Amino acid sequence: MAQESDLEQISSNQSFGGQQLRYRHRSTALDCDMTFSIYLPPQAEQNKVPALYWLSGLTCTDENFVTKAGAQKHAAMHGIAIICPDTSPRGEGVPDDPEGAYDFGLGAGFYINATEMPWAKHYKMYDYVVDELPSLINSQFPVNGSKVSISGHSMGGHGALTIALKNPEVYCSVSAFSPICSPIQCPWGQKALGQYIGGNAKDNHSHWAQHDTVELIKNSSTNARKSLPILIDQGDADNFLEEQLKTKLLDAASAENNFPMQIRMQPGYDHSYFFIATFIDEHLKFHANALIDSVTII
Repeated sequence: MAQESDLEQISSNQSFGGQQLRYRHRSTALDCDMTFSIYLPPQAEQNKVPALYWLSGLTCTDENFVTKAGAQKHAAMHGIAIICPDTSPRGEGVPDDPEGAYDFGLGAGFYINATEMPWAKHYKMYDYVVDELPSLINSQFPVNGSKVSISGHSMGGHGALTIALKNPEVYCSVSAFSPICSPIQCPWGQKALGQYIGGNAKDNHSHWAQHDTVELIKNSSTNARKSLPILIDQGDADNFLEEQLKTKLLDAASAENNFPMQIRMQPGYDHSYFFIATFIDEHLKFHANALIDSVTII
């Protein structure tokens, strides 16, 4: 369990025999205080357990998934810890969109490392999710750092997919709900990449492409194609589907580049947590198959 000197516990609630916990800590990567939530299943009382990192979407915090997805029951069944970071740096001195827009700045870190000022000082969400937070989790909680998967929704789906594709040796599996598949080709992504890393998709294409799932699929390694199981659920009633999410582009890139993945179009479902809650059990089972040799049902 975490040491008091390293982390400040904000809340603790028992859930399905395990513990839903929330902490605050000082992040070196982001140069600010950060909060995260972690669900420890009952199996963690006896042994280190595998972990699923969940990345949330625009405007969210670490609490949205915890309170709306209904994942704890299924995590307890499979003996998987779930770690939920915040979606951006926050606090005094952390810059926000000048107009307070929901799709950039606070709550919209896009899980990349900003290189343009004033964003570069704090907006290093890639380093935080890939390196700093896992190091903290592995040292302070009964989590097996060699058995890790990642998932997310919308902006977080983009984060989960791009992070896993760039680090296939780290993650056992990746899944996403309604991911932003090609930030290069949608308004949300163009705004974020243009300000966080500068330029545009044409003039700075090689840099932008490192943060675009479709482009990463086109240039993926043989190791990723063979070893990284991918599951994507997308509702066909999602208002953002055509303009922002671009699922068809990912489907085409997967086929053209012989990269196997499961993309499921779900009739009648929108972009909300009602959608996530409906299929989260299947995503937890998908990750359990990759993380656990023999799934333990309690």
